[in-house]
Amino acid sequence: MAGTDVFVQNLAQGAAARLGLDAATLCAAHPELIAVDVSGYGAEGPYAHKRAYDMLVQCEAGLVSVTGTPGQPVKSGIPAADIAAGMYAFSGVLAALVRRGTTGRGGPVEVSCSTRWPSGWGIRCTTGCTGHSPARTGLAHAVIAPYDAYPTADGGLVLLSVQNDREWRRLAEQVLGRPNWPTTPASRRTRHGWRARRDGRGGRGGARAPDGGGGTGPARRGGRRLRPAQLGRGARRPPAAHGPRPLAGRGVAGGAAAFAAAPIVFPDAPEPRMDRVPALGQDTDEVFAELGVPEAELKELRGAGVIA
Repeated sequence: MAGTDVFVQNLAQGAAARLGLDAATLCAAHPELIAVDVSGYGAEGPYAHKRAYDMLVQCEAGLVSVTGTPGQPVKSGIPAADIAAGMYAFSGVLAALVRRGTTGRGGPVEVSCSTRWPSGWGIRCTTGCTGHSPARTGLAHAVIAPYDAYPTADGGLVLLSVQNDREWRRLAEQVLGRPNWPTTPASRRTRHGWRARRDGRGGRGGARAPDGGGGTGPARRGGRRLRPAQLGRGARRPPAAHGPRPLAGRGVAGGAAAFAAAPIVFPDAPEPRMDRVPALGQDTDEVFAELGVPEAELKELRGAGVIA
């Protein structure tokens, strides 16, 4: 190991220690070494010695419960748990290298396939913190609409991803030919109709990709309209069509909230700080004072509503 920068192992729990290749042993003998242990369920706990295969991890970490349609859960089409563990291990190595550059010491890095998954759930993890299980929505988004695959008159599908009111206006005006939709009180109900169609609750005919003033048209023709409108869109294709590609709880205002733990563990480092989230404007004066902004200018900015 002399001269080695990084050592990574993902053997079954306990196997590395029996071979003298566990992080504690290696780092004690080689203080500059960065030793990465990738496990299935972490170094401790009742699951530590269980085997962790990608599909099992996807199921047990909850990914399968939020993937697929309401009637059919599915696993990711790629080994998402394995890939995520590798990416987190890589990030841990980079962080450890930065630390070694300032301290001269390497140290152990721990990553597990399962226990770190919630950190990548985004809105689904946040929704789960409310006590309500997130629903499977297929290609659709849990709270954004229109954001789904919509049928066209020629039997195809057009995928739309409208993220904000500005894009909704462009879709209505330049693609759907309904410029009045975004400016009327019914606009919110119209967008809700796209989601209702997705959920099987009926909704407006506008859930179909229209041609002209509100009819339906071929997916390719709709695509030509989506491009100049600069809207997110896509076509459903099998993976082969794309060709080969390289593999490339803290305090808050009003109480406390639960957050996913950090996906990478440095056993020999202090616990991550989970300070209270600052209130809006709490540090404004201090930050601008460090930047040398005069107090009179701060008062003017605050009066104009530019800063809190």
